[in-house]
Amino acid sequence: MRSDFIDDAMAASGALIRAIVYTMLALPAVLVIALSFTSGDTMNFPPTGFSLRWYQKAWENELFVTALWTSTYVAVLVAIIALVIGFAGAFAMNRCSFAGKTFLQGLAFSPLIVPAVVLGIGLLQLFVWLGLTQTIYPLIIGHLVLAVPYVVRTILASLSLHDQLLEQAAMNLRAPPLQVIRRITLPLILPGLLSAAIFAFVTSFGNVTVSMFLTYGGNVTLPVQIFAYVDTSYDPLVAAVSSIMIIVTLIVILTIERLIGAERLA
Repeated sequence: MRSDFIDDAMAASGALIRAIVYTMLALPAVLVIALSFTSGDTMNFPPTGFSLRWYQKAWENELFVTALWTSTYVAVLVAIIALVIGFAGAFAMNRCSFAGKTFLQGLAFSPLIVPAVVLGIGLLQLFVWLGLTQTIYPLIIGHLVLAVPYVVRTILASLSLHDQLLEQAAMNLRAPPLQVIRRITLPLILPGLLSAAIFAFVTSFGNVTVSMFLTYGGNVTLPVQIFAYVDTSYDPLVAAVSSIMIIVTLIVILTIERLIGAERLA
């Protein structure tokens, strides 16, 4: 009886802690969305009245619309390229034994421990030396450097969890290696691939620090545009634009969830 009471108490405590953590994570986004519908001219909580005028102004603001499309375009490209690079690297690390494997693993995860400001300055100097600062390539490569570690880690976990017997059986039946990967490996780890793509998209779409150093031709990403706008103004327009960012991210996550389900994604 006492053991059951302790188990129930621990379960209740765990549920309470999870509820507190989830609330703390969601509260800033909820507040921003609530402020975006205010009819007032300042971001005061609780909002005064209800209005969609700030969303209208956001849509009519050419700087924000251009920045939104730039962020979306770059994030989609980064997600696709990071998925290809991350799968190749994770597959090699998981399936093969070769000299320098430990070094490759450390190199793949090293951007996670380098401060973003240092990384941004270093990449900026590199692209200045290469003469590419007025192109989109620095922004894409910079976001790739940030996204690939998450992709590699996610795919490594998926490859480690699924059974290799089907792959071995296919190879025993003389199936070519590329066909084994295409017909067996990739379908088995599909949830992991989609999770990795989400990580890459969100990492690129929401990045500020590195993006500030790698903007090209006057074009900036949406987070950088928001950061610059807040420096000079504090009206609810920035809340409306931030809400659009939240909505875009949620649409991506919910779309993937509808395709494969939240349990398989986790």
